Amino acid sequence: MGTTWRTFDWPGAALVAAATLGALALGAFLSPGSDDPWYGALRKAPLNPPDAAFAVIWPVLFLLMLAGALLVLQEAGNFKRASAAMGLYFTMLAANVCWSLFFFGFSDPGIALGVLAALWLLIATMILRFAIHSPRAALLQVPYLLWVTFAAYLNISVLVLNPAP
Repeated sequence: MGTTWRTFDWPGAALVAAATLGALALGAFLSPGSDDPWYGALRKAPLNPPDAAFAVIWPVLFLLMLAGALLVLQEAGNFKRASAAMGLYFTMLAANVCWSLFFFGFSDPGIALGVLAALWLLIATMILRFAIHSPRAALLQVPYLLWVTFAAYLNISVLVLNPAP
């Protein structure tokens, strides 16, 4: 199908961009890293990256997410034709923020792990749905799926290394 940039769904793209940037900002606000006394005191996985790595990785992943979503929107021609893919995308953004809320906000890595499992399934499903419109858009989501897989290792490690009293 596809569309030219002149007939591109700019209002839909603005909504996707605003939601993506909003989720990135909210997730960053909710995730203080080692500045959080609770998180700073936790025993962590041997492969736990330094806080500075998260500050680089997350914006790159969100840029890839946004680029993929915009490719889907462009190839679909409008937001309505991409509604299934966009619905998954917005749900995925919400789940991403919910992980930060449960892990850092509520200091509950157990519930956060459940959210992370749901997020992983959402991303995998979103990749399949994106591929219908744009294989490139789907491929752009693979680093995010891999990162969330690694995040599960980190989350599980926190649970195992810091048993509840």
